[in-house]
Amino acid sequence: MLVPLVVAITVVAALVVAVGLASTLASRRTGLVHVAAVGLLQGLLVAQAVLALVRMDDGTPADRPTFLGYLAGIVLIPVAGWLWARTEQTRWAGTVLAVAGAAVGVMVWRLLELWEATSA
Repeated sequence: MLVPLVVAITVVAALVVAVGLASTLASRRTGLVHVAAVGLLQGLLVAQAVLALVRMDDGTPADRPTFLGYLAGIVLIPVAGWLWARTEQTRWAGTVLAVAGAAVGVMVWRLLELWEATSA
């Protein structure tokens, strides 16, 4: 996994959190800004997943099942958050996206930690 890609994902995840909380505080529903932010986040996550799967040939990571579980989960979280936010017709849709962005921001660093861990 590439550290610059992890940092980029973290920044975009923070952007998703910010626009989600801003829309909640302004009592607004989700809109085009939210779509763009979640779409960018999803694109970065798919790129990371493809890179990680391609680079797994050298025996990294040591704990493959856990890594693959996190990798699958992190790709699905923004999609699930967006679908939930679109069905939520109140101002709390932004909060759903903020929680999804926060979860991605934490999980991406856990993925990096799993990637860099060596088997004992």
